[in-house]
Amino acid sequence: MPNLPEEVIKAWENREPIGVLATVDEKGIPNAVYVGCMGLYENSQFVVADNYFDKTRKNILNKSRGTLLFKTKDGKAYQIKGTFAYESKGKLFDFMKSINPPKHPGHAAAILNPEEVYSGARKLL
Repeated sequence: MPNLPEEVIKAWENREPIGVLATVDEKGIPNAVYVGCMGLYENSQFVVADNYFDKTRKNILNKSRGTLLFKTKDGKAYQIKGTFAYESKGKLFDFMKSINPPKHPGHAAAILNPEEVYSGARKLL
């Protein structure tokens, strides 16, 4: 899996703490949730803690594609589009547990594998 552009990595390091994760169900109906427990693994995969997912989890398990939106502290927006993996054990699950506050259950790690990256209308990957 290719590393993300340096611009995106730097933006991630300067992001606001809350992002938006969006998926679609088998009928194409979108679902979006705010997420705060998220991290960037080896500059190539976005890992989001499944603490309280319901529709999001169902969509991911049904092979939904999705997007993660985040904004930098100076207001620049980034959108990551790709496919998901879902792990309840292994290295990405362990990574999720390391960034997830203990007060949250951390049922599993939702991993977004980037295929396209945008900042506004500008395609970066």
